[in-house]
Amino acid sequence: MLKGFFNVPPPQNEPVLNYGPRSVERAALKAALDEARATQIDIPMYINGKEVRTGKKLEIRPPHDHKHVLATFSEGNASHVTAAIDAALAAKADWENLPWEQRAAIFLKAAELLAGPYRAKVNAATMLGQSKNAYQAEIDAACELIDFLRFNVEYMTEIYKQQPPISGKGVWNRVEQRPLEGFVFALTPFNFTAIAGNLPTSAAMMGNVVVWKPAYTQIYAANVLMQVFIEAGMPAGVINLVYVNGPVAGDVIFNHPDFAGIHFTGSTKVFQSIWQTIGNNIHKYKTYPRIVGETGGKDFVLAHPSANADVVSTALVRGAFEYQGQKCSAASRAYVPASLWPAVKANMQRDITSFKIGPVEDFENFINAVITEASFDKLASYIDAAKNDKSVEIVAGGGYDKTKGWFVEPTVLRVDDPYYVTMCEELFGPVLTIYVYEDDKFDEILDVVDKTSIYALTGSIISQDRYAIAKATHHLRNAAGNFYINDKPTGAVVGQQPFGGARGSGTDDKAGSMINLLRWVSPRTIKETFDPPKDYRYPFLSKEV
Repeated sequence: MLKGFFNVPPPQNEPVLNYGPRSVERAALKAALDEARATQIDIPMYINGKEVRTGKKLEIRPPHDHKHVLATFSEGNASHVTAAIDAALAAKADWENLPWEQRAAIFLKAAELLAGPYRAKVNAATMLGQSKNAYQAEIDAACELIDFLRFNVEYMTEIYKQQPPISGKGVWNRVEQRPLEGFVFALTPFNFTAIAGNLPTSAAMMGNVVVWKPAYTQIYAANVLMQVFIEAGMPAGVINLVYVNGPVAGDVIFNHPDFAGIHFTGSTKVFQSIWQTIGNNIHKYKTYPRIVGETGGKDFVLAHPSANADVVSTALVRGAFEYQGQKCSAASRAYVPASLWPAVKANMQRDITSFKIGPVEDFENFINAVITEASFDKLASYIDAAKNDKSVEIVAGGGYDKTKGWFVEPTVLRVDDPYYVTMCEELFGPVLTIYVYEDDKFDEILDVVDKTSIYALTGSIISQDRYAIAKATHHLRNAAGNFYINDKPTGAVVGQQPFGGARGSGTDDKAGSMINLLRWVSPRTIKETFDPPKDYRYPFLSKEV
């Protein structure tokens, strides 16, 4: 951050608390969980700095305890989207003209609030609303969002200080990084509170104004984030939080002449539909909108015959089943050599059998519920189809129960066909499909891995053979935007592994890096001449004597 002038130390990744027995953070989180469960709140929209409630109330229930009502929220309509756009545009001039260090201070304060007084509250909200265990909530709602805010301030200042290296005699060249001309639409997912916070704030940090629509299943934690932003000093109208049906929001936003960009995380199908709508409406806009999106994944783990079986099984178990596989980076398909399969299979069966499944309030539970009944039913249908297919072996799991919550057992399928449906389609749940290949077919399986899926988000190679690692890294260079060597394909850290994929997985604009912030500015080059010419004639025009 312009270190020679402001002398601000570079950001560091927020330490992850472990919530062990008798720890201070465990006691604080338990108290926050108890308080949240005991108090049913009514959540408003936030438009122009004001709380907005409507007569239409929808309920929020924990996925792991769907008979309990945590909160209600006010569902809006098209008029609320219009009001949010109007508020954003009204706030635009003051916000973009605010000195960058004043904007930075707001987001740095928000990070401090999340690291301190709001840590237990935002983690508890994420656990209850999205059914995440304590550790998964900590690395998401607290640490990753804190990192996004702090590192993005660093990237912002680096962007602003990038200037042309050369100015000729009597000339000064400089670059101004302008906010986009209009408003940005942030459309955020259920699975990561950090993403829900980063998508609107990364655009706002660069001087843009935002209309933010979270997934309904993330509203409980989104409300806490908005409270943090307001306490941190976010001016009215800069970020407006609305709860409306997707098509309702889209009909207003994508027909508005001041629509300047979308920051999106969600399904590939929805993103492609949005892109098509923007293309059809391109003549309506004042500028060409920025389209930034991270979408689906069918993420792979490829084990080489030289791999360690314990490393493979651990990468698969953690990569596939943490947060019930509801990560766009979760290991979903794996390729294991025949020589390693017996040991890997035994290890996985041992580990999965030891999993405890249940509500997040019990810290001994490693596995919690999937997000909705629709997700539960989808996963159950794939599991049932696998049970009735003679070419599929149920290696582990296969059970499900929605009596109290949307619980699906971590399930491992072994298939005879590397193009079996669950090797190709994104399921977004705790189902891992494995194809066992002959050891001497490694080169052939590289082609299979590359061609199986439309997605290219994450993947990993596990091997002790450096030639095999080099071969896989090169051969699969277009198959994953985040590639891991001897590790699970999840867990990207802000400032260390900028995150995003290509192909059907999105625009690869790398959240957690300067690359992403550059999408939310429009550079203007300025040349100033101190002693301008006063005669049009160049020397070559002079008569030769």
